[in-house]
Amino acid sequence: MTDDNSHSGPLAGLKVIDVSTVLAGPLACQVLGDFGADVIKIEHPAAGDSFRTHGALKHTPDGRDLGLWWKIVARNKRCIGLYLGDPDGAEIFLKLASEADVIVENFRPGTLEKWGVGWDVLHELNPRLILARVTGFGQIGPYRARPGFGTLAEAMSGFAAVTGQPDGPPTLPAMGLADSIAGITVVGAVSMALWHRDRPGGSGTGQEIDVSLLEPMMCAVGPGPTVYDQLGTLQERFGNRSASNAPRNTYLTSDGRWLAISTSATTIAERVMRLVGRADVIDEPWFASAKGRAEHGDLLDDAVSAWIAARTAEEVTTAFEAAQAAVAPVFTAADLLADPHVIETDMITTVDDAAFGPMRMNNVLFRMSDTPGSIRFTGQSDIGADTDNVLKELGIDADTIDDLRQRGVAS
Repeated sequence: MTDDNSHSGPLAGLKVIDVSTVLAGPLACQVLGDFGADVIKIEHPAAGDSFRTHGALKHTPDGRDLGLWWKIVARNKRCIGLYLGDPDGAEIFLKLASEADVIVENFRPGTLEKWGVGWDVLHELNPRLILARVTGFGQIGPYRARPGFGTLAEAMSGFAAVTGQPDGPPTLPAMGLADSIAGITVVGAVSMALWHRDRPGGSGTGQEIDVSLLEPMMCAVGPGPTVYDQLGTLQERFGNRSASNAPRNTYLTSDGRWLAISTSATTIAERVMRLVGRADVIDEPWFASAKGRAEHGDLLDDAVSAWIAARTAEEVTTAFEAAQAAVAPVFTAADLLADPHVIETDMITTVDDAAFGPMRMNNVLFRMSDTPGSIRFTGQSDIGADTDNVLKELGIDADTIDDLRQRGVAS
């Protein structure tokens, strides 16, 4: 982690325009910025990105409430206020696009076209430009014009239908799961488009990328449609159990701690059952397959649950580690901040913020040996904090910038 404004990392020299809102698109641009891209965040000059007030807020000495999640997702981004629906705002956007490598947007399909800055215009202006479009249901199809949020994707993907207790309702996640998966998917798609453009013998030109919130979430949920197509069966809700293997659950220890266990590999399942005193089941014909173990989940769970309930979390963890079996505590955010592995590996790092001072937040998403990413600064507190600098880089003079502000085109 660094706290200066220098650009390093594998994407140093790449210019990205983030004209998306809330989470999926902005998260993708956060990752690109973490790894060196110069990300210019465009917000509505008055309202800003509504994600500024998502989640927990913290009061500042000057009387404002600032979103803490924003500080993470908007990090490493230069923020400008610009209304693309005004012709002058659209003209400035096109100037930015003419110098950009990537634009990420998540307006409803047809919005950029309505403003005269759609793909055809952008591609003619800058043939090397990559435009990543993130929407709820994609750029085509009968649902293309519907408002789309992660909750809808979590519902329609099959996730909610298979999540929750067997006798309970379908359950939605308590975080922006679909948006986060889609955002990380956009990073992969953009990387592919950049490689296609710039690799030896590559096309030299950019392309349009269509990412919906629904499809990456469907991928994460798994093979449900294929299973139904071939077998006519639907996955049921199993709570914390799995339809694919057993034992797999959360278990309460004698000192009131919850531990999670997974035995996706048969060898791990064997070690667990030996450890809890039920080595006899290992020789059963059904034990050799994950599906067979899942079908006998009650038997296996009862044995594991009783063994763990008689021991403290430390005793269970020590025994599992000695047996080379997989176990992990169910952590809260407080537990993560205190965990020695998280601390030593700097998974949660400390960054200085102008409003709040030292802040701890998730570090960059992955480690690279030769071109590591970095957090150069946190999300800007003010809408349009970097407008003057960015527009001056385009050759726009101070009087013009003042006029744009007075007319509400910029901030």
